Amino acid sequence: MNELDPTLGVYGIATAAELTGLNPQTLRLYETRGILVPARTEGGTRRYSSNDIRRLKRVAGLLGDGLNLAGAGAVLDLQDRNDELQAQNDTLRKEVVATGHAPS
Repeated sequence: MNELDPTLGVYGIATAAELTGLNPQTLRLYETRGILVPARTEGGTRRYSSNDIRRLKRVAGLLGDGLNLAGAGAVLDLQDRNDELQAQNDTLRKEVVATGHAPS
């Protein structure tokens, strides 16, 4: 089965709003505040990816837990950076196992 690239912007703002339970104005606000930056068509129409939808749902959860929008954005950025570092760590560990020594 050919999976869709989760970074590909395929959902319009109305569909993204429906999928997340948020209204389009809230999505625009989140973009203005830098919480996410959806892709744009040549004509300027927003296109949200599966990753964007997941991020919006995570924001909603953090806001529901009592964080403000700036705090939610900071938490998400830290979680994303942690995921990146974990992936790098996993790659390095595999390299050490495969070669028997750390990369130079």
